[in-house]
Amino acid sequence: MKLTVLDLFSGVGGFSLGFERTGGFETTAFCEVDPARRRVLEKHWPSVPIYHNVREVSGHAHAEVDVITGGFPCQDISLAGRGAGLAGDRSGLYFELERVLAEARPRYALVENLSALRSRGLDRVLGGLAEIGYDAEWHCLPAAAVGAPHRRDRRWLLAY
Repeated sequence: MKLTVLDLFSGVGGFSLGFERTGGFETTAFCEVDPARRRVLEKHWPSVPIYHNVREVSGHAHAEVDVITGGFPCQDISLAGRGAGLAGDRSGLYFELERVLAEARPRYALVENLSALRSRGLDRVLGGLAEIGYDAEWHCLPAAAVGAPHRRDRRWLLAY
């Protein structure tokens, strides 16, 4: 039996591609705002629905999914940015991911963002997850740890 995935902030489908290559997962829907990235998703997953705006995703409609993924926008968290953190217009979309989690109640959530999330919102993310009944584990993993030619630290969080 495969675990089902709702892939939010999908980009070109990196989470789903990795999950599905294990043979143990099946993506049931994507959500991606960028039209060019949606075309990539449509090409590789022609039968999987794609939402255009995370604000339009009802978690209640996806109550059967086992996993929700989301690499939510990082611009307001980046140390190169103004430091608005989760209060920013873009990175604040994290709260939509949290809303969908609260509505859908999947077994797991996998969340990714910059390592700067540690000082620009991780406390709020963990607190929000706890409020809706999830515990979480997190770690900073650089791209170089999996063979990339650059460091690019990322914060990974698994909620259950």
